[in-house]
Amino acid sequence: MLWLKAFHIVFIASWFAGLFYLPRIFVNLALETETVATARLLLMARKLYRFTTLLAVPALVTGLWLWLGYGIGGKWMHAKLTLVILVIGYHHACGSLLKKFENGVNKRAHTWYRYFNEVPVLLLVAIVILVVVKPF
Repeated sequence: MLWLKAFHIVFIASWFAGLFYLPRIFVNLALETETVATARLLLMARKLYRFTTLLAVPALVTGLWLWLGYGIGGKWMHAKLTLVILVIGYHHACGSLLKKFENGVNKRAHTWYRYFNEVPVLLLVAIVILVVVKPF
């Protein structure tokens, strides 16, 4: 189980790295006016979103495997799973925002994306605290 836990941590860290960086690309896309630079940023965002999605799958599978293997329950786990669902929603929201940029229909300013970029940080902090501290 320790190997599984180690791989889970690696996949989670990798998934979140993508979730941290993708909205930063959105900030730059919202600011960009040059067609060539926009095309380059869109290519980067598409590739990063695809790669991040590929990392999310084993992160979630190993997490489910650990949950079933340890049979862990309690209020802290319910809270953590709720936050994991929010992370999955955030991931899908990134995909939706990327499609808006690709279709040229982005209506949000770069400042909105700067705040949006902080959401996964807060989610990760809360999840780690729940897992390590198990406050309830």
